[in-house]
Amino acid sequence: MEFSVKKFDLLEELSLTQGVVERKTTIPILSNLLCEAKGNRLTITATDLELSIRTSCEAKVKKDGSGTIPAKKLLELVRLLPDEEIRFKLLDNHWVQVSCDRKNYKLVGMSKDNFPALPEFPHALVRIPAKLLASVIAKTTFAISLEESRYTLNGALLVLKPTSLTMVATDGHRLAMVEMDHKFEGLTSETRVLVPKKAMNEVQRLAAESGDEAVVEFGQDESHLFFQFGGRLLTSRKLTGQFPNYEAVLPREVNKTVVLERGELQDALRRVSQLADQRSHAVKFVLAKEGLEISASSPEYGEAKEAIEKEFKGEPIAIGFNAQYLLDFLAAAADGPISFELKDEQSAGQLRPLGDESSRYRYVVMPMRI
Repeated sequence: MEFSVKKFDLLEELSLTQGVVERKTTIPILSNLLCEAKGNRLTITATDLELSIRTSCEAKVKKDGSGTIPAKKLLELVRLLPDEEIRFKLLDNHWVQVSCDRKNYKLVGMSKDNFPALPEFPHALVRIPAKLLASVIAKTTFAISLEESRYTLNGALLVLKPTSLTMVATDGHRLAMVEMDHKFEGLTSETRVLVPKKAMNEVQRLAAESGDEAVVEFGQDESHLFFQFGGRLLTSRKLTGQFPNYEAVLPREVNKTVVLERGELQDALRRVSQLADQRSHAVKFVLAKEGLEISASSPEYGEAKEAIEKEFKGEPIAIGFNAQYLLDFLAAAADGPISFELKDEQSAGQLRPLGDESSRYRYVVMPMRI
């Protein structure tokens, strides 16, 4: 294997692989990249066995071939090299020589035969606008459970229908759901898949890199999900198991509603939560005809109380919530009015942004005892 490549082109692709490369692995080959030079392309592959990315860039290939190079060291070295052409040559013992101008380095590689084989991309099931996919991920990914024991909650449910796309994430304490209308050519029935959190983060990164007009080709086989962004392919193992019946959780009989400005509510919550208990993040909401009062207290820090004047018609209610859960939602919601909907002190509260016409976005939060 012998080729040369422009620094800028190589750096862009190497940066995209870093989220996939396994840092603390017991399998040394997983901290390496597989580099394949053929024709006029360099193809770079990274995997942690759960998630894989294959990307490529233009190269001047002197001799076809492939080898593996330590991912982190290669990225750090390329970043520090001048903006010139970088030459690569595979040596004996799987070492790789890297040259730029009159600078020479040799990196210890490993046998390419040890690099795991990756599944091939099947036919595309649907084509999804990258911007649309990135948007629904941003609105839901923060609600995914971080508890590894709750395996089916370690990702989000993606529901594709011929005329809509829905994504739902929950950790058992809160649920984020967004539904957007979009006509999918060639899709005749409903498809449901569980997408792991790490895969969603990488899809979001690739979508941001691809630009506003980009389209993602989405496919699946029995155990993998595939997201193809032009010349970049992300492959993820599916999460197996039964996602909870989220429709049963959505509040039906909310009879107390107050409409608040997102920025005003977010600022008040940020301030009041400074004095909340640092473990529970509990904040008390009192809704009465004068408006909304938000308060928090803790033995270590003191007490906080703020009032937001808003017209409210209905029976007064006092209810507690985890301030961080509400702030997560407010950071993802569009600017403008937020509908805050409650039933009683024991039932989940629901928040909906009213300014975002394109998405039916709902956020459900379980109450806390205060």
